[in-house]
Amino acid sequence: MDWTFVYLMFFLKIPIVAMLWIVWWAVHNVDEDPPVQDTGNDDDGGIGRLERPRGPKPRPVRRGPHPGPPPAAPARSRTKLPSRTRTGQDH
Repeated sequence: MDWTFVYLMFFLKIPIVAMLWIVWWAVHNVDEDPPVQDTGNDDDGGIGRLERPRGPKPRPVRRGPHPGPPPAAPARSRTKLPSRTRTGQDH
């Protein structure tokens, strides 16, 4: 019997067994204090809604006349490339 086989069949199963035990423990764990029912009172000991000071309201968007169309793009020109000279050889 090879030690590699023993290692794969036993030692690598330990994390799997530990994970299964943790899941079983989490499922069967019972809370000691039952959750408190909400009675609708605002005095529940929480911090409630935070009241922030209100600053000035933002200015409304200006809806006045718009400027004219943007200027036209400058004319494009191509530079003339030097002509290739043929040597008579086909490539």
